[in-house]
Amino acid sequence: MGVELVDLSVPIVTGMPVYPGDPEVEAVPALTVAGSGVNVLRLHMGSQSGTHVDAPFHIDDALPRLDELPLERFTGPVAVMDARGLPPRTPITPDALPDVLAPGMVLLIATGWSEHWGTGAYLAHPYPSPETAEAIVAAGVRTVGIDALSVDRTPPPGDEDFSLAAHRVLCGSGTVIAENLTNLARLLDAQDEGCAIEVSLFPIALSAADGAPVRAIARVDDRAVLV
Repeated sequence: MGVELVDLSVPIVTGMPVYPGDPEVEAVPALTVAGSGVNVLRLHMGSQSGTHVDAPFHIDDALPRLDELPLERFTGPVAVMDARGLPPRTPITPDALPDVLAPGMVLLIATGWSEHWGTGAYLAHPYPSPETAEAIVAAGVRTVGIDALSVDRTPPPGDEDFSLAAHRVLCGSGTVIAENLTNLARLLDAQDEGCAIEVSLFPIALSAADGAPVRAIARVDDRAVLV
């Protein structure tokens, strides 16, 4: 196979799922070839729309903004945690963490919940417990992604049990969080085959921002098999 590029991003389209209370997404023609000689889209969306990264500033005014983070925080070799098969809204415990975590690595948490993208079930995703977040930080990992709406529990409508416990642990240590990833099952297979995996999570360069959409791409290389 050699090198394979795996798209880990969801497409940005009008009416796409957003975190409850976030701005709705609209992508509509602003100019057209027929009327103006060119096609240009008008975009209305929040900084946390679609596949995106959170800067620590997302949860605390005193923490670093997106453009204050080193670019190295948005890329690196990957370890994938297999957290599939859990019931809805279940905490992911530290025992599911890979043994290979080390500073400079990117941890991607595969819950399988991307299969529910666009449905009401997407909000009922599993999420890392605060203890799991603490273990990630203790391992020196400062970039974490998940194929779900949030690294914290998303409460159902009418439920006031809202917490940002994992966000606070991760962001408090300067960690970048990527959410709404997809296609992590492919990376789990590649990891099982011993392939080297790297990921790019580079955001739009929004100044002083809490986060931004990304085109998340994994590079799988079976010529650089991990020992």
